[in-house]
Amino acid sequence: MEHQIDIRSEQEEITAIVRMAHSGDTIACRRESQFEICKRALVEAKLVGITIQLLDDDGYIIRQTSSKKRSQVNGPTFNDRQLAVIKALEKVLAHCKKEGISLIGYSDELVALPTSIAGTDLASAYAIDVYTSGCYRGADGIDSLLTQ
Repeated sequence: MEHQIDIRSEQEEITAIVRMAHSGDTIACRRESQFEICKRALVEAKLVGITIQLLDDDGYIIRQTSSKKRSQVNGPTFNDRQLAVIKALEKVLAHCKKEGISLIGYSDELVALPTSIAGTDLASAYAIDVYTSGCYRGADGIDSLLTQ
């Protein structure tokens, strides 16, 4: 079954929709904040087999996530240590947002900018290259990741 979240829906209503979903259901929303609420509610409810989609104004899927048990994932997966590192990175990124730092991918480089100037003509003058130890590749470098 597909559930559409109204653009005016608030957190409580969105959480209730997620909790009532069954395996195989799809929940579609149009706001980034609603997508994030759906993801958090899905994790908290520990539901399996639910797909959450973020749609653009034309109804195209621009982001999607599905819940699965670890045993359902085929192929190479992250080990527990790698998952802990990813969680730590997510915490660091949350701190970046809190402190007003935007991380922007320019070609194959990752740069940090004060959020207040991100997207302005001054951005490149204030950009600081982030040393990623070779683990970040921009869209231009995706082919090199696939051949490694």
